[in-house]
Amino acid sequence: MVSMKKKIIVNTIVGLLFIGVVAWISVALNSTAKQSNQTTIQTDEWQRIKQDKQITIGLDDTFVPMGFRDKNGKIIGFDVDLANAVFKTMGIQVKWQPIDWSMKETELNTGNIDAIWNGYTKTAARAKKVAFSNSYHKATQVLVTLKKNNINRFSDMQGKVLGDQTASSGDESFNKYPNILKKYVKDQKVIGYDTFDKAFNDLNAGRIDGLLIDEDYARYYVAHQANPQNYTVTVGGFSVDETAVGFRKSDKQLRQAVNETLAKFKEDGRMSLIEDKWFSN
Repeated sequence: MVSMKKKIIVNTIVGLLFIGVVAWISVALNSTAKQSNQTTIQTDEWQRIKQDKQITIGLDDTFVPMGFRDKNGKIIGFDVDLANAVFKTMGIQVKWQPIDWSMKETELNTGNIDAIWNGYTKTAARAKKVAFSNSYHKATQVLVTLKKNNINRFSDMQGKVLGDQTASSGDESFNKYPNILKKYVKDQKVIGYDTFDKAFNDLNAGRIDGLLIDEDYARYYVAHQANPQNYTVTVGGFSVDETAVGFRKSDKQLRQAVNETLAKFKEDGRMSLIEDKWFSN
């Protein structure tokens, strides 16, 4: 009887050990697979893109007027029109892929997208992670407030609550140049939002007092409100930002092809036509 109990105990222990080993192997394999999926692409993907006749571009699909969804859910905007036109000349179709903007460089370098084309500002920090095209548009960061709050200059934000988009160029400028706006706002901190439409909702509801945002987005958003006179757009001391396309550093041929086409668009007037469509309001 005792011997039988010992056998049962031993078999139970062996069984539990076996299950544990199997579980450990499964976790290890899953971890390896995840790491594999996150491997940075080191090759030039231009031949693959040309062969597939398709390129995947990542964007924040709430970023008007650069790339956003219309009332029917279709992705439209300045950058959408421009990128579609650029790649159409090459016989390549654009697949637009909405992404988490705070993860944009990771999405690019792991191959989930082939480019970032969505009001993407050139900065030194981003240049460490991506290769930029030649710049094709310029804008600055502005402060949007409700006119009823009488905020007409950055210093009027003294002790007030500011919002911006997480990992945006405005967020970087806010921290890089603290004497322009940061020193005035409450606790010298900003509330970060994953999309600007959520930030505008909080601005309209009075949960924040001001919104630091790209000038193009601000003016387009305000112009298309039922009562645009209810908003104030204040330009402060932030420098003019240059907008460009973000590529993997290994995609030299793709970057060259886009640079050459953008130059042609500037020369023959196609760039001006697209700009007039989106920025003339």
